[in-house]
Amino acid sequence: MSTLAIPQTSTTTWNIDPTHSVADFKVKHMMIANVRGQFGKVSGVLTLDASDLTKSRVEALIEAGSIETRDAQRDAHLKSADFLHVEKFPTLSFKSTRISLVRDGELAAEGDLTIRGVTRKAQFSVEGPTPPTKDPWGNTRVAVSATTKINRKDFGLTWNTALETGGILVGDEVTINLDVEFIKA
Repeated sequence: MSTLAIPQTSTTTWNIDPTHSVADFKVKHMMIANVRGQFGKVSGVLTLDASDLTKSRVEALIEAGSIETRDAQRDAHLKSADFLHVEKFPTLSFKSTRISLVRDGELAAEGDLTIRGVTRKAQFSVEGPTPPTKDPWGNTRVAVSATTKINRKDFGLTWNTALETGGILVGDEVTINLDVEFIKA
């Protein structure tokens, strides 16, 4: 009598917890200081393969109109056609195409980053995922922190103005940080 071994899957699905997740960014202002902002509305799904993290996948969606930089006038400008053009492009997204192990506790998530309707390859350096943890309400959670740097001009964010003293008002390099908590589906 022969028995076939049924492969056991260790793949689980996790949803981003928007109340415990943040996507923020920083960019140089007047070539001297960093201006920071964040997006308040983040959603997405992690398909986690605990036995082989490189087989995991992640998709994240950010509502562009949820941008907040602590200055209403700047926020309005960033939402305008000069920058994110949120009426025409209401979301930013990332969809992984490859996960690789850098070292224990650190991954590289490569994928398609879409901003303002332009999709480019991006690679996030990822810390985590953390070990699964039960919360007081019976949910199981994991978290990751991820960061990348992009050139905003690659995504059609080209607005700028020259400074009298030389240089430009808004830097081209943008650092994106994600601190994301997931709840097991």
